Amino acid sequence: MWDYTEKVLDLFYNPKNQGAIEDPQESNIAVVFGEVGSIACGDALRLHLKIDIEPDKILEARFQTFGCTSAIASSSALTEIIKGLTLDEALKISNRDIANYLGGLPEAKMHCSVMGQEALEAAIFKYRGIETEQHEDDDGRLVCSCFSISENRIRRVVIENNLTTVEQVTSYVKAGGGCSSCAAEIEDLITTIQQEKELIAQRVAAEIAPVQTQSRPLTTVQKISLIQTVLQEVRPILIADGGDVELYDVEGDVVKVILKGACGTCESSTATLKNAMEVRLRERISSNLVVEAVL
Repeated sequence: MWDYTEKVLDLFYNPKNQGAIEDPQESNIAVVFGEVGSIACGDALRLHLKIDIEPDKILEARFQTFGCTSAIASSSALTEIIKGLTLDEALKISNRDIANYLGGLPEAKMHCSVMGQEALEAAIFKYRGIETEQHEDDDGRLVCSCFSISENRIRRVVIENNLTTVEQVTSYVKAGGGCSSCAAEIEDLITTIQQEKELIAQRVAAEIAPVQTQSRPLTTVQKISLIQTVLQEVRPILIADGGDVELYDVEGDVVKVILKGACGTCESSTATLKNAMEVRLRERISSNLVVEAVL
């Protein structure tokens, strides 16, 4: 038997916000749903959102889930977490936030929290009229044919959750949990991601170390080089979501970038700039740096 927390069991036996949301037929209110998973594969979730259009704020969230204890508890937890948030705030919710709200999940059941995160993104993208194929991780090269899991989706979950083994990947997105013929490829992908992280860390250390010994401020060339290094850390996460970023120019403390692919059309790109890029640049280079997107 799985070792569930009291919170998981409570939301399983007494789920909150279960069911659908009826369209209120009000001009300032929108109702939309996002769904992920497949009953044939064991878990499926349809997440319903009631949105106040003017501030793009979630007024109500409900769910319909076919799945296990963790799936129902994770879905219920998600609806509680996102009520009252703006859509941009909701997009920042990760599967880790869902698991933490529940007091933790068995690692073999972490895919239930990932399913909640993906259903939330699907609902918001649908509301914003963003084409699913621009954001769906499964548009990439297929790695696991048993569960239709792409390389992009595996990269994303490995990077966001710092996974290091095939077994962990299987727990989070089920890839490798069928015939297991893709296990070697998943292991190679994990190794590649770890090597990429190590190279980035080495480059950052090499770039910053000599600068820290200098009393003079960074030259323009040094600053641009460091900015490029930090952006390389962010790119794998954006690429996994169907987007990308390119440095356009640096004017004083203003870093101008071009957002590509899905990032270029997503209304939450401001959050991407501030949270994924600007914070890291300020930590690594200068607290005065500001990131702006060039249209």
